[in-house]
Amino acid sequence: MQTKKGFDEHHLLKNLKHYLPAQAPLKDFVHHNTLHEFQHLKFHDGLAQASTLFGYKVYLSLSEYWELFAAGKISEEILRNSIVQKKGLSEEENWFKKILEQPTAGQTQSRIGSLRCHWKEQYAFDLNGRVHVNIFRLLNSYLDQGVAIWSFPCDKKIGFLNAVRKLESNSFSSLFKTLRAKELLQDESISITDLLKLLVSDETLFERYVFDQQFEHPGWSGLVAVIEEQPNTLLDQRIISLEDLIKLELIFEIDTLDHRFKNKWKPLAETLTTRPMPFSAAFQKNELDDYFEIWQEAYEWTYYDEVIAGLSSASGNDYVNNESKSFQAFFCIDDREISLRSYLERTDEHCETFGTPGHFGIDTYYQPQNGKFHTKICPLPITPKHLICEIDSNGKNKKELHFHKRAHYLFGGWIIAQTLGFWTGLKLFLNVFKPSISPASASAFRHMDQFSSLTVENKNLSDTKEGLQIGYTVLEMTDRVEAVLRSVGLTKNFSDFIYIIGHGASSTNNTHFSAYDCGACSGRPGSVNARAFSNMANHAQVRKNLADRMILIPDETIFIGGLHDTTCDEILFYDLNILSEKGLKIHQKNELKFKEALFKNAKERSRRFDLVNTRKKDYLIHRRVKLRAVSLFEPRPEYNHATNTLCIIGPRSLTQNLFLDRRAFLNSYDCFSDPDGKYLLGILNAAAPVCGGINLEYYFSRVDNQKLGAGSKLPHNVMGLIGVANGIEGDLRTGLPYQMVEIHDPLRLLIVVQHYPEVVLKTIQTVAATYEWFKNAWVNLIAKHPETNQFYKFINGDFILYTPVKSKIPRYPDSTEMIESTSENLPVFIINK
Repeated sequence: MQTKKGFDEHHLLKNLKHYLPAQAPLKDFVHHNTLHEFQHLKFHDGLAQASTLFGYKVYLSLSEYWELFAAGKISEEILRNSIVQKKGLSEEENWFKKILEQPTAGQTQSRIGSLRCHWKEQYAFDLNGRVHVNIFRLLNSYLDQGVAIWSFPCDKKIGFLNAVRKLESNSFSSLFKTLRAKELLQDESISITDLLKLLVSDETLFERYVFDQQFEHPGWSGLVAVIEEQPNTLLDQRIISLEDLIKLELIFEIDTLDHRFKNKWKPLAETLTTRPMPFSAAFQKNELDDYFEIWQEAYEWTYYDEVIAGLSSASGNDYVNNESKSFQAFFCIDDREISLRSYLERTDEHCETFGTPGHFGIDTYYQPQNGKFHTKICPLPITPKHLICEIDSNGKNKKELHFHKRAHYLFGGWIIAQTLGFWTGLKLFLNVFKPSISPASASAFRHMDQFSSLTVENKNLSDTKEGLQIGYTVLEMTDRVEAVLRSVGLTKNFSDFIYIIGHGASSTNNTHFSAYDCGACSGRPGSVNARAFSNMANHAQVRKNLADRMILIPDETIFIGGLHDTTCDEILFYDLNILSEKGLKIHQKNELKFKEALFKNAKERSRRFDLVNTRKKDYLIHRRVKLRAVSLFEPRPEYNHATNTLCIIGPRSLTQNLFLDRRAFLNSYDCFSDPDGKYLLGILNAAAPVCGGINLEYYFSRVDNQKLGAGSKLPHNVMGLIGVANGIEGDLRTGLPYQMVEIHDPLRLLIVVQHYPEVVLKTIQTVAATYEWFKNAWVNLIAKHPETNQFYKFINGDFILYTPVKSKIPRYPDSTEMIESTSENLPVFIINK
């Protein structure tokens, strides 16, 4: 930035951090809006600006929209409605003809990179190729979390740039080729401005130059910016700043130019023939932007209309069912749980299921027994004050000798290679034909020992560790149990068995394994949360406190925690020792119902897998799906959130008979027990950033998998346990790999809330950060009136009545025939009971 006082480094760094990717290290891979820096703008305006500045592809191609229209996946009537909303009724026919033809307006060239490219144009010299290799190696070595045998040789507490200075001064060889670069490095008073004066000379171009430079490797720069702001995102913490990275890279550039041209080169500004457009200059949307906006709106509302028609047809007036339940089960709102809940309800029509965020209100860190670090197991924005520790564990991690540290020594490595190496090679070959889990696999069930204990209750407030309170007081436990039960509307009619089921995922060939676990648990399995909540709800004093708050849980009601492995489709239950002999027998019968539902769930998932015959018997398909999860050669253990596009907040009766093809987050909610929207506010404060973040990361990774996604995972190498790169020296890849998004339809999230529209409007306006998601349409919102059953669309700050264009939704006796018929995304249909 150029001000009256000159170039402002502080503003540059602040502005740069705003635009860089905000992806945390692999262990905390929590989905977020990839284009978060444009969220203050309306959705389509933000996408147009992102495309103009950075050259991102933010929509499908026009040919893809035409194909969708020809296939009937974009309705002509809704396409016309989209044209009218954008261009007016008088332009409908004209634009309907235009939009099916090739547009005359072309794509504008991105601004990023248009200044720094002059090094190559003026000097025919690839500066990036010479500099990046050194920068990436130093960053990877300094930030390494356990891949390297030898750690960075200098004290990491002194910071990245000081560590490089110390390394340079204590080494026999040098990182640099020229004396000037060595002197610049050791000058601790040197600033970014000083270095830019040498490289560029013109202060008005300084900010533009640094933006061009850092967006040549947004992965590494973005990670450094995240670690600078949140150093605890690394278990083995490092001190590093974006300012240090920029300084070092500028010094390397000066060194490279000095060496290559023998100090006979001029600052970039002195060789420019044309000046680039200022990065922050106003941008103007063109006619091509209108094409994409109209197509995208029509694409989305064709599907939304079908869903709203389905909700209208499948649900009647809600009623209170006082019939006793065989059991009740809480699941995460995760879109992968909707099918399991449906099959469980069909297996036992007397059971009842609920959906709530998978941390189950447990806001804490967790430290396994013998674990060196504690990790967050609650939503990323929360800063926990509590710690739950695992104790009394008898479990031991399996080991393989060829992973022993002596395998890296000169003689030990040779001996192990000549002995165990042959056996390892044979096992690798056999794994092709008979996959099995290994110590290198990521297993959801290993997150916590099934037979250990947890320090859930705190009986002494002085019982702390590293500034965190170990466990919860009785009052704190009561508050958390009450909040979850009231939010889903379960305050009476409790069954004898209530299962709290978290979820996680197991896989062998998956660097992004955290992205498959529970987002509400900061990318970790929800086993600790499910078990801790059950312990709290079973606590005698908590029950007494809840009774004082008019929630009467019968003495015979037992809460049982469990974990659903979404990749293997298995469930592990915890603390069964608290059951009586009679209770254990009833649980075993319930467990058989869960097992049958898991088999059917595996069958539904299998239609996406090319090498699985979906028409085989359920148990055979389940066995094949389990093997996929542990296969070293399977790049698609599951499709995770692919095709997600809905979040439905309301009673189960809204969706119970509707087949939504695992595309919806389901959050149980009773508006009649929350007339002022108190609990709805908490739900929407989580649903908008969490579910919306998941949706948008899939959206952008799908439409531009090279710049906004991670590309194919096949050439990925893990860098320092913090990220992945193509090959051994590339930039870190942000976003999601192609294998996670290849079947995804890039549609924005539609949130449907059952409540009075005026209450929903008041609720979303309460918190500015939440309201921004809806006001600027980064997620779409529908309110379903609980009495009239009419639907209202949120647009331009208000709700307007919406009547579905589609009038009839097909009905089928079950979903089996449809599942077996295609691997494509299925339309919405009603399953007759």
